[in-house]
Amino acid sequence: MPPALLQSTLPFPVRRGKVRDVYDLGAVLCIVATDRISAYDCVMPNGIPDKGKILTALSLFWFHRFAREFEHHLLATEVADYPEELQPFGDQLEGRSMLVKKTEVIPIECVARGYLAGSGWKEYQKSQSVCGVRLPPGLKQCDKLPDPIFTPATKEESGHDINVSFDQAAKSVGQYITAKLRDRTLALYTQAADYAATRGVIIADTKFEFGTLPDGTIILIDEVLTPDSSRFWPADQYEPGHDQPSFDKQFVRNYLEAQPWDKTPPAPLLPDDVVAGTRARYLEAYERLTGNSLAL
Repeated sequence: MPPALLQSTLPFPVRRGKVRDVYDLGAVLCIVATDRISAYDCVMPNGIPDKGKILTALSLFWFHRFAREFEHHLLATEVADYPEELQPFGDQLEGRSMLVKKTEVIPIECVARGYLAGSGWKEYQKSQSVCGVRLPPGLKQCDKLPDPIFTPATKEESGHDINVSFDQAAKSVGQYITAKLRDRTLALYTQAADYAATRGVIIADTKFEFGTLPDGTIILIDEVLTPDSSRFWPADQYEPGHDQPSFDKQFVRNYLEAQPWDKTPPAPLLPDDVVAGTRARYLEAYERLTGNSLAL
């Protein structure tokens, strides 16, 4: 495997997230997806080679698929089409970057759940609800829900995002915007889940982010339906009642759960087999969903 790119080094103002380096070019942004991987809100000391390229390629697939119905921030992905000041950095940008519109980020993580897993399952066991949405009694772990539900979360600068109800989200960004976010989130999820089912993949849940343009238009931003932002399960192995095999970073979480680590920095080094296994799962997600292989 090639070495992992843990950090890009472009000479522009930058904000570094857990995975992405976002460069401010004035009128537009350049988003670079590194090979960093995080779990439990901690960035691992070693990355997953080519992960940023896989995430970018899968986001591009979905952006193009949704383009007619859902306006998004993507402007260009080929370095040759980027502003002249970015041209010297093609070795860091090629295959793992996007030139995008600038927006005012709406500070709500827009989560759609079609299955009862993760924090949703934990909450259901305590209250028979998820983010204020009442669910039928007797559901098992990873059961399919009667209908997909919108379960927003706050976007925290550090630490865990916090699951909130629709009403709590509305207090933060307004009733009208929260309703728009809910409707678009569920529409995007439903379309994606229906398509993924034809490719033998269950999208158990996913999160979207939205931003507003200067004229107030709400558009889709950030990554879309990747193994970092979604739970992807192989449909032919689906069996409710326990955790499912997956094409996402659950493989890393499962490894970490077995370690004597308290989920605070510094995170432990991921062994080679976990790195290789995670890379293979991300690639399989891309190939299953798109029907294409990815030249890396």
